[in-house]
Amino acid sequence: MYRCAVIGTTVQAAKCLLPLCAPLPADLWMPSKLRPQVEAIALPVGQAKNCRFYEGALADVLADLWPAQGQFVFAMATGAVVRLIAPLLHHKSTDPAVVVVNPAGTAVISLCGGHQAGADGLTYRVARLLGAEPIITSASQGLGLSGIDLLGQPFSWQKGSGDWTGVSAAIARQAPVQIIQECGTTLWQAALPANHPFQFGWPELARDLETPKVKARVWISPIQRRFAPDAAMPKVQWHPRVLWVGLWCERGTSQGLMDWAIEQAFRQHHLALGAIAGIASLDLKKDEPGLLNLCRDRQWPLRCFSAGRLQPIPVPNPSETVAAAVGTPSVAEAAALLAAYRPILPLESASSDQALTPIELEQLAQTANLRAGKQVFRRAEDPGAVTVAVAQAEQEYIDRPGQLLLVGTGPGDLNQMTAAAKDAIARAQVIIGYGLYLNLISPLLQPGQITEAFPITQEQQRAERAIELAQWGLSVAVISSGDAGIYGMAGLVMETLQQRGWNGKTPTVQVLPGITALQAAAAQVGTPLMHDFCAISLSDLLTPWEVIEQRLQAAAQADFVIALYNPKSKTRTQPFADACRILRQYRAETTPVAIVRSAYRVDQSVTLTTLAELNSHPIDMVTTLLIGNKSSLKHYNWMITPRGYLGFGK
Repeated sequence: MYRCAVIGTTVQAAKCLLPLCAPLPADLWMPSKLRPQVEAIALPVGQAKNCRFYEGALADVLADLWPAQGQFVFAMATGAVVRLIAPLLHHKSTDPAVVVVNPAGTAVISLCGGHQAGADGLTYRVARLLGAEPIITSASQGLGLSGIDLLGQPFSWQKGSGDWTGVSAAIARQAPVQIIQECGTTLWQAALPANHPFQFGWPELARDLETPKVKARVWISPIQRRFAPDAAMPKVQWHPRVLWVGLWCERGTSQGLMDWAIEQAFRQHHLALGAIAGIASLDLKKDEPGLLNLCRDRQWPLRCFSAGRLQPIPVPNPSETVAAAVGTPSVAEAAALLAAYRPILPLESASSDQALTPIELEQLAQTANLRAGKQVFRRAEDPGAVTVAVAQAEQEYIDRPGQLLLVGTGPGDLNQMTAAAKDAIARAQVIIGYGLYLNLISPLLQPGQITEAFPITQEQQRAERAIELAQWGLSVAVISSGDAGIYGMAGLVMETLQQRGWNGKTPTVQVLPGITALQAAAAQVGTPLMHDFCAISLSDLLTPWEVIEQRLQAAAQADFVIALYNPKSKTRTQPFADACRILRQYRAETTPVAIVRSAYRVDQSVTLTTLAELNSHPIDMVTTLLIGNKSSLKHYNWMITPRGYLGFGK
């Protein structure tokens, strides 16, 4: 992945761009004459290592950087950037992403390479990091769609041949576009806006789809189709990586022969090389030089199985000769079928060596999709022989490790979200959460992002779904209100990972903190948390009441300021009544109490009362209570807990 270059020519530009260097990550390029001023800004925040200084004309420096950088962010006038990059532009398929930030850092413009180079996505990220307005001018974005040439990128689909410009133009006109999907995930369909122009059909109905209404067609298929260059209707094809190639070869077979054999098999069966997920073979071939080089150069994963795992796999063409030689009656077909049955390695590394159970073998037999039976290839100029078979998996292979982003969205107002949390939302491919929380962050969502809403009681299902998608290879944000690690989803996700044998590395996990309810509530009433405090949830769904009661007594007796979460629901009222009783044993009736409901949301309400009057106010599950300690006091409409600087509160 190319590193991003952020470029400016003024000290103000450096102030604007430096916050981008660490998260993108990026290098800041500035004129050498500004080095003292820029380093004075960068050193205190630890960004000096990201600073690069150039001599001479920026146009000359940019010409050197252009081939080596995939992304550029300029803090300059748009016209100046256009003149700088104009001589360097060649074609949208090869040009890098170019984004422009206005001098005030309030607007971010996707200037060049919006689709294929990723400038539109970069614009959203930079805007979230700077708290600026993203400006996207591509037609598909205006329709709430990601570009058709970006559709399969999250799932590692390979872009095939076709008239991509013609299909994109049809979508921009909102003309009907036929989608014929023969394989691959349909998750992307859930992210479509209600007024999308797509018409979905099935391959067997293709002959009925030649209607005047359809103006373009998109095939999502493992088949390699040939489109006439002068066809009246533009067509394109995406190839999900669902095909596993089972391969066996004689020792010392060349890489060239293997490559040629695979190409021949795919041509004969009209299969697309772009649909190859990887190569599968017997573990005796895990050190075969030609095979290793082939997988390296083609960037295909190699999965090797023991003879014991391959031996029971039902295949159409077993061989007693092969069984006598290597201990299994099939290598190419069995390896292809097994890899296709288990395209994703489980979290538990040990289980990848386990043989299939009888039930799994029966499932494999029922779902097996052998697209090409074994075939032996030889050619005169190359010694050796290659046996090839091809099986199709139900789920495509994603060629990158997944990521879990455990995001705290704060109390509900987008202005209270951290820049890092907004950036995590911007770069997530899937966002999972309680429906209300997804609604609150909806202004941050981008076209093409997949959202999955779960009811408030399905926390475990959320965690399992997020892990499943991240294990597959997607970047998944799991959102929680407040802080994800304080009564949020982060703990449950981590616990579930641990129980599944997670190695601590794959999928990667990042926890993005947020302003939690007790902080949001405290900010509405003053400084109630200025001395030692604790948080206690009164929900006894997961914690026995006896444990909650013990903690309440200890906290009240120790004179902590206490934040009470989940105080009362329509059906669960007794815990709150018992909590009030316990607090009154150790606190005066005049102890100030803040009742904050839906902090920072449109229906926010704030009440300052006392422990004696607490029961006379409405309280529910979106209410946070702050119970003062012996030193806490009410001053007009504010609640103050002295720290001790003026001699109070010690």
